[in-house]
Order: sequence, then structure tokens, then C-alpha cells
Amino acid sequence: MADHAHLLFELGTEELPPKALKQLSESLRENFAAGLAQANLGHTEIESYATPRRLALLIHDCALRQPDREIERRGPAVNAAFDTDGNPTKAAEGFARSCQTTVDQLQRLETDKGEWLSYQIHETGKPAAELLPEIATQALNKLPIPKRMRWGDSEAQFVRPVHWLAFIHGDQVISCEILDAKADRLTYGHRFHHPAAITIYNPEDYTSVLQDLGHVIPSFESRREKIHSLIEKSATALGAKADFDPDLLDEVTALNEWPVAISASFEERFLEVPQEALVATMKGNQKYFPLFNGDGELMNQFITIANIESPKPEIIQQGNERVIRPRLADAMFFWQQDGKGRLEDHLQTLKQVVFQNKLGSMYDKSERVASLAKQIANAVQGDPDLAYRAGLLSRCDLMTNMVGEFPSMQGVMGRYQAIRDGENPELAQALDEFYMPRFSGDQLPQTKTGIAISLAEKLDTLVGIFGIGLKPTGDKDPFALRRTALGALRIVREHSLTIDILETLETVSQSMADRLTDKDVVSEVYHFMMDRLRGIYIDLGVSVDLFQAVAEVAPSNLADFDLRIKAMSDFSQLPEAESLSAANKRIRNILKKSSEPLEDRADPSLFQDDAERSLAMKLDELTPKAEPLFERGEYTQGLQLLADLREPVDLFFDQVMVMSEDATLRNNRLTLLKQLESLFLSVADISRLQLQDGHS
Repeated sequence: MADHAHLLFELGTEELPPKALKQLSESLRENFAAGLAQANLGHTEIESYATPRRLALLIHDCALRQPDREIERRGPAVNAAFDTDGNPTKAAEGFARSCQTTVDQLQRLETDKGEWLSYQIHETGKPAAELLPEIATQALNKLPIPKRMRWGDSEAQFVRPVHWLAFIHGDQVISCEILDAKADRLTYGHRFHHPAAITIYNPEDYTSVLQDLGHVIPSFESRREKIHSLIEKSATALGAKADFDPDLLDEVTALNEWPVAISASFEERFLEVPQEALVATMKGNQKYFPLFNGDGELMNQFITIANIESPKPEIIQQGNERVIRPRLADAMFFWQQDGKGRLEDHLQTLKQVVFQNKLGSMYDKSERVASLAKQIANAVQGDPDLAYRAGLLSRCDLMTNMVGEFPSMQGVMGRYQAIRDGENPELAQALDEFYMPRFSGDQLPQTKTGIAISLAEKLDTLVGIFGIGLKPTGDKDPFALRRTALGALRIVREHSLTIDILETLETVSQSMADRLTDKDVVSEVYHFMMDRLRGIYIDLGVSVDLFQAVAEVAPSNLADFDLRIKAMSDFSQLPEAESLSAANKRIRNILKKSSEPLEDRADPSLFQDDAERSLAMKLDELTPKAEPLFERGEYTQGLQLLADLREPVDLFFDQVMVMSEDATLRNNRLTLLKQLESLFLSVADISRLQLQDGHS
């Protein structure tokens, strides 16, 4: 298209931070696109490129200039623009001057709010070449760079020193200077394979020229796919499966422009060390991809990605094997040193490690967690003594050399060391499960001992931190209490535990009563957890009003809460639900207005209307059938029975004056309504349901 052409923008730098590269690239694309939209420069697809030494964009069919446009400027109202003699006022003359015209050239604009002076201005679109430098500058300025740096004697600031700028629209270079780099049509290939400059004549040739001539794969995604393919091919050749950690794959992609897979190995003796520690050092320190056999066991082989196609790959292989050896030797040393003692040997050391100044030492916390875990184990039919011991040992692995070197091994090291100590297998597994779930969507503890100590730990942390006044505020949550609450709720809910959370929180509060300053801590933590629980149910598709209907009656445990949610969800689909919900709203409002004490049961002898008698008879018929169902947790069946109340309830409100002037009649009718409300409150407060046409 004659009025459009492809646009290339490439900023060449020293090696960009690998963990930030993908985000920088995505942000540049978004910012540049926003700038083009604001400048009204049309385009089609935008392709983004990112390598360790460049951030680039290829914008397809970018307009060569802005379109012309007509701008209608509105001036003062006509009645304010002219005096009684029809002469223009200063307001009219000022508006005309601002439009660079005269009053007699102004138009009139009629609206439903009156008549105004106006003027049509024809604005000629600017060439893209004039606008693009500022668009690019602003896009770069908005990149998420925590700390910018200067280089040489330049005043420019960026995440890394800038070495070149290619900025081409169609066949023309955009004349500008950005970050002290003058725009040109030159790019640079691989640092070793093609260090010389490469001329880009057409933006659309950028990818092929860089790849074919420069030994650079500019597309982050293409490079990532190639690395994945190379690793998979190498692993298959070795009869292995690779650990395709997405974060590691992204980081390695950000470290290479021309990836080449190299297989290497280490001595089998290092496999004596827990494989999690070996994996941690291979991935975290060396950016290697560990390999596993068909049984999921770590092999003494790994794959590294080199950023060069070497004629002697064996030299790269040997170099990587040489580099990893001392790290694995360190891991083995720590493992062997830790094996000279037992986990319980570290208990006394925990007394010298502060958990939180006001909440005592790690040892104090371990004792509290152990005691609570014992009670929870009883409630979940676990082994209380095993849970108590697991709680005591839960933090001991933090004192090991292994966790000191590899923090990600906390819990995992506890499991390995407990097995080495000859502890009960369930206790050993529980020490790993103690930290579960570690993140959103992570697996939950599965053993009863693991459930007990993990839940005890989370509830102790919530009550303790809230109790000393350090609850989360806004987006600040330094103790990760939101995540802790979600983890506790997931454990209780997904394992259908019949634990009374409010009662358990009270127990926790009493265990550290001498340390807490907030006397309402139990209530605050409970409501904090309920807010998180609401989020869980909303994510599952449960409406807020349905959740609140159940929350209003504060079920004693989450298993029961879940049953009520399901029952209310079914009830809300019944044709009778809307009418009964509206009736309960009305009942609640009526009862709020009455301050007189009411009986437990209405007196039939005081009924004066057939509608009263009909409702009372239906209540007497259904109550003995529904209450046993509610007591057994069969809420759905119970609510289906109560749906039969719709007709007598509607009739009652149509024909009966509840607030009679006769106090005796009035109180008897209020008592009847209270009976009705109480029956529904056995499940939930259905007055909170927001229903339309019988559906929530």
C-alpha cells in the first residue's frame, strides 16, 4: 500500500537481564502500540523480538502519515456571544481569535441544551517520521526498569548501555537520536559468529537476514521452541526425560541468540545426595536441564545450552562438567555432615532463633504447633502422638547445612533426614507436607499427620501475626497471611475436614494469650478467612449473595458449609425460590421493627384468618420432616420440602395484617413468622439471595 509501509525498530544493547527480558519485550510492544494508537497511525500486526543484545519490533503496514481530520471546536453559548444589539461580546471575539478567524466566519451549533458558536478546523496529518521518535522514546521510558544506569560520559539512562539503533520505515531511516544512539539501518549479528554490521534494506527482511547471515534467532518464542526441541531430542537419545521448568526455559532462552544443546554428565557417586538438592544447583546456579529415567529418578547426566556452534563441542561439555563438580561436591559435603546428627539434635538450637520478637523463638512456635497438631490429628482420626512429634521436628531441618545452602530444600530435607534417622515413614512425609501448599494450585498434604501439622502451622501464624497488630493492609502483606489463609482453607475444605474453625482459632489464641495484644483476634482472623473463602467460591462460580446467605448462619465447619452451598445452589433454581426469598426478606424487615419478646411457637387459638391457619398447619407438617434432614446435613432434600411453603406464605402476606393494633394478635403473627424464618435459617439466610425468574 502506497500510504503504508513496514516499520522496524531495534535497540541494540549490552546483555540484558535474562529474567526481565520477556517482560521488557512485551512492555515495549504494548507501549509502542499505545503510542501509535494515540498518534492515529494505523497498522496491522506487531511482531516483537528479544535476544540478550536487542529489543525489536516489526510493525506491519504502518501508516506513513496521520490522516487529515476535521475538528469541531465549540465556543460560548449564542446568548453569551452577542449583546442585546446583536454585537459580538468579548467571549465571541476571543473564541474567534483562538480559531484564527473572525466572528462572522463562525458557525452555529444547535443542541438539546441550546445554541453555541462553533468552528470547523481542518488539521493536516503529520508525517509518521516526525512522530515516531517521540513514540519510541516514550515507549522505552515506560519500560518496567527498577534501576536505570548511565554509561561512559553519556547522560542517557537505560537498563544496559545502548550500542546501536535501527529505525526504518519502508525504505527510509527515521532520522533521530534515542538514548545517544543515532538511528541507522545497521544491525549486528551474533557476537562471535557474525560480529560485523549487517545492513537492513527492508524491514520485512529483518528476521531472515539476522538468522541466515547473523546467526541470531531474534524471536523469543521461536528460540524457546528450538531450545525445547533440542533438549527433547538430546534427552531422547540418552533414553531420558528432561525437566522442562518453564521459568528455566525462559531464562535460558533469554541468555542465548544461537542455541546449541550439549549433553554432559557427572560422577554417579553424587546421586547419593537427595536429588532435589542436585536439581536445585543444576537449575539455579548453572541453568542446566536435569535428566530423569523412566522411574522419575535423577540421572547423572544433564543438558546445557551453549550460545555458540563450536567445532569442538566436547570442550564446552568438559568445561560444564568441570564447573558443576565443585557445586555437587559441596552438596554432598553438606549431606554427609548433616547425616552425622539427627533432626531432634537441632531442637535446642531453635531456642536461639527468633520467629518474631513478640511471639517468641522458633522452638516456642514448634511447641505450639505440635500441641495444636495433636488436637487436629484427633479430630481427623490421625495419630496424635505422631502429629505432636512431627510438629516438634517440623522446623529442625532449617538448622541443617543443606537448607542453609539450598533454602528450597526446607521440608524436603526434613523428609530425607527423618528417613535417615529411622523415624516413622508418615512422620517423614509429613515434614515435607508441612509447607504445603507452597503456592496457588500446589498439591495439599495427604497424610493425616501432614494435614495436622500444616494446618496447625498456618492457624498459629494467622492468629499470632494478627494478634500482635501486624495484619495485612492494602496490598502490603509481608507475612503472606493471605496465602496462609488460602492454604488453610484449601486443606480443610478439599479434605472435607469437620473441624470447627472458630473453635480451633480460639484454642490457638489461648495458647499464646500472654503474647497477644489484640483481644478481638479470633473474630478478625475468622472474618479474614471468610473473605478468602468467598474468593474461593466465587472462582468456582458461586454468586456472592449465595455465599453470604450461607455465611450468615456461620456453619461450624467447612464440610458443612460446602453442603449448604450446594443445597442453596439447587434451591435457587426452584421456581418457588424467588417468592420464598422475597418473603424471607419481608419477614426479616418486619421482625427488625419489633422489639417485643416473642414465644417459641404461635398459639393456634389466636388465629383469626384461614391464611394464618394454613401457614401454621403447613409448618407443623413440614418441620418434623425437615429438621431431621437438616440435622443429618441433607440440606437439599430439606429445602425441597420447604418449597411447598410458597403457596401458604404468599397467601398469608396477601390476606393477613401482621402488624395488627391488637398486641396479642400481632405478637402471635410475628411468632409464626419467626418460626418460618428459623426453619430456613437451619440451612441459610435465603433472604440474601438475589433471584430473578427463579434463578440466582
